[in-house]
Amino acid sequence: MMKPRSIQRALPLLGAFALGVTLVLYFQVDTSHPAHDDHHHMDSDFNSMMGQERQHWQEQIRSLRSELARMQDKQKTVLQNLNAAQGQAHAAVIPHEPVADKHHDPVVQHQPAPPATEKPPVKVEPAPPAKPVIAVLMLGCNRPDAIKRSMPQLLKHRPSAKQFPIIVSLDCGDAAAEAAVRQFGADVTLIKQPDLSPPDMSDVPVNRRRMSEGYTKISRHYKFALSHVFEKLKYESVIIVEDDLDISPDFFEYMAAGESLMARDRTIWCVSAWNDNGKQVNVDTDKPELLYRTDFFPGLGWMLKSDVWTELSPKWPRMFWDDWMRNPAQRKDRACIRPEVSRTYTFGLAGVSHGQFWRQHLQFIELNKKAVDFSQRKVDHLLKKNYDTVFMEEVRRSPDVQISMVPVSGAKSVRVTYANNIDFKMKAKQLSIMDDLRAGVPRMAYLGVVSIMFKGQRVYLAPSEPWSGYLDK
Repeated sequence: MMKPRSIQRALPLLGAFALGVTLVLYFQVDTSHPAHDDHHHMDSDFNSMMGQERQHWQEQIRSLRSELARMQDKQKTVLQNLNAAQGQAHAAVIPHEPVADKHHDPVVQHQPAPPATEKPPVKVEPAPPAKPVIAVLMLGCNRPDAIKRSMPQLLKHRPSAKQFPIIVSLDCGDAAAEAAVRQFGADVTLIKQPDLSPPDMSDVPVNRRRMSEGYTKISRHYKFALSHVFEKLKYESVIIVEDDLDISPDFFEYMAAGESLMARDRTIWCVSAWNDNGKQVNVDTDKPELLYRTDFFPGLGWMLKSDVWTELSPKWPRMFWDDWMRNPAQRKDRACIRPEVSRTYTFGLAGVSHGQFWRQHLQFIELNKKAVDFSQRKVDHLLKKNYDTVFMEEVRRSPDVQISMVPVSGAKSVRVTYANNIDFKMKAKQLSIMDDLRAGVPRMAYLGVVSIMFKGQRVYLAPSEPWSGYLDK
């Protein structure tokens, strides 16, 4: 079979030949009717000669007609082969080419080239928002063994050194404590309190000077360390821990979730890892994801933001900084976030407080062991606009009962009402929770209500209504 390109070169020759044959036929003499001349008579010889000549041309014409018919058939075959070859070529390039219009010559008609396929635009996913950097500030003095116990836990559980840089601030000038910090090398940054001078305690009663001097040094150390991380290192958020704290595996995830709340709700001024009423009998250890708002400042592993430090720094107290934080002048009706199950545990029997509350209470606080991935949990319910109404409706829905009636069958939760601070203290002791108040606020209370577990049932120790707020008396 001839190739399509060879066929195309032969077509003009065939067409020219067909045209020549057509012209000859066009100009031929019509031999079907002999010519007659009325004015002349030809002799017999001339007529004989003309007859032979006519016969010769008739044979030539028949031969040319036959050749023309043969060439037309050949041209038709060539065109069919050419169409077939072109169809195969198109099929190889365009698998699904539309059928040609039957009213047009397939040789003359050329299908337009398919439009260039436009590539779909590349979808660029937005980069995830950068995680906020939250510095960890550990404060220590002269307990090297405590540092050796607590620091490995911080390094083990923090998800990112970049997101959670650790700074250790040492007071006291203790060489052993400094050596304990330096053994962790570049994983931590060490700063030292420059003022080691004894504070002036001349205005303090003699019988209280020794303890007061210790608390004065602590407050002074806090002022130095917090000023350094916020004002010199320029961190926006800082977690404050002392060197005698164990932490839970999800400590950092909990703090990160709390930081996101602080950034959106100006009524939240701290996040604490501690529950003062966190003894095993008073918490639901099967629900470590439960979080609350509290009007009480818990401390013991807590987070502060730079804007709040800017507010507090100029009036930082000489001593007893934690109780000072609980005063209405500092709190300003703001709340902290606290967990159902504590994310810290204090093992600090030795210290300025000489184990106050530790033997009777703090040593029994339950440290959470079931890690919660707070990055995958919504915490918007803790925003004040979402929390207050829902929380108080739950409290008011709970049946008001006497402590002796707990647990109440069929009730999801119950309410135990107290009339005043004295009544609160009495009922708190019966419920095995801390009974002291600071600036009129019970430990872990929110809107006067303390949420605990007792004998396996949720109990709301709530003020009688209408509630007129916290009273420091």
